[in-house]
Amino acid sequence: TTVAEHEAWLKKFHDKMTHLLGRMPQRVPLEVKWESEEAFDKFTRHKIYVRSEESYWVPVYYFVPHERDEKAPAIICLHGHSGIYPYIREGQDEAERKKTAELSLDYAVYLAEHGYITAAIVVRGWNETHGDQDPGVKHVERSCRQVTMNALLLGMTPQGLRCWDAMRVIDFLHSRDEVDGERIGVAGLSGGGTLATYLPILDERVKLVMIAGAFSSYRTSIYAMPHCICNCLPGVMQYGDMAEVVASYAPRPVLLINGIHDRIFPVAEAREGFAKLQKVYQLLGHPDHIDADFFDGPHAWSNNKTLEFLRTHFGK
Repeated sequence: TTVAEHEAWLKKFHDKMTHLLGRMPQRVPLEVKWESEEAFDKFTRHKIYVRSEESYWVPVYYFVPHERDEKAPAIICLHGHSGIYPYIREGQDEAERKKTAELSLDYAVYLAEHGYITAAIVVRGWNETHGDQDPGVKHVERSCRQVTMNALLLGMTPQGLRCWDAMRVIDFLHSRDEVDGERIGVAGLSGGGTLATYLPILDERVKLVMIAGAFSSYRTSIYAMPHCICNCLPGVMQYGDMAEVVASYAPRPVLLINGIHDRIFPVAEAREGFAKLQKVYQLLGHPDHIDADFFDGPHAWSNNKTLEFLRTHFGK
């Protein structure tokens, strides 16, 4: 009910969350490999690798608009459990390309077309990083189960480890002359939305957050029904719900995106969480920094409000 109460709660909660997200890898010097580039009408897409650990490089599709301010805002884009290709309009078959269009998965490309630098990360455990497990195992299990098991054995979590990779990509963005380091945001859908929810806790350089298909309540979503194991952050329900997680980095601008027909992240609890967050942002003097797009659709992305939200908080 007061700013002092909020700050006292925040310190305790933030410490708990950083502990729950697990031990982080040992930092190595920033190194980048530039593999390829391809020019499109409105942007150039680079394929790069950013060194995250001694023996791991993060694959990134780096989109740089042709028309932009000298230093432009940049958005880290995190994909969900369809892998990277539908998210960069590179579906390998007709079904993937159809999925991209129907669910608006290509937000990294869309935002680049509208002047924002975007970095679409191949999330650890997916596509070229999934390893050589038994090909008979389902792809989602092959992609996330082993990463989760290995991370937990090492005192880490898949969420923390994948956020670490995003943090190293932010290191890369800060090294680039075309990027405004004070205007870096994160956007994610589904499993990528889960990572977008946690990344601002670990990295204050994330100034804006767009979470799609991942915000509701732990009790009615991840706890109540089958989810990929990588969505489970051990112990988190002891300390708070999703609204508390987002409140821990208020008043940074946050846009919540939820399809009202999303069956795995129920919209009723998303609305309740949004109402709680509105009170927090009001208390902190920035009621305009929290917004929601509860759109008529399924478990998907929506661009109904993204450009307006970005213009408001990051400029044109």
